[in-house]
Amino acid sequence: MPDVAKEPGRFRRALSRLAADELELESKELRDESSSAGATHVSACSVGAPVCVAGTLRAVVLRPVAGVPTLEAELYDGTGTVTLIWLGRRRIRGIDPGRAVVVRGRLTRQDGRATIYNPAYELRASGA
Repeated sequence: MPDVAKEPGRFRRALSRLAADELELESKELRDESSSAGATHVSACSVGAPVCVAGTLRAVVLRPVAGVPTLEAELYDGTGTVTLIWLGRRRIRGIDPGRAVVVRGRLTRQDGRATIYNPAYELRASGA
């Protein structure tokens, strides 16, 4: 008879492996899409340089700074994340979580995070 106390641990480990494999596959797909868009991977970008980065928006929030509306988004490309900040914007049509985009701008560091202020952007079809 199987030990019931050990079964939940096995199940959690198996589920964890499946989830990890899914995340690895998603990361690989994003890296491939980024390369096909002619973009540089976030992990290879240099601070202070103009960059072109492609990926998926993970989160989009309105974060007012000193009374000025500021739209902030997190872009993930399979190698890392970059924070996109549009000053003076409350909303940009198409800039939504899960959306694939290509952005261009000058990479900076803000609070230790890779950041691009007011990037030019191109919306892409999912899986494009």
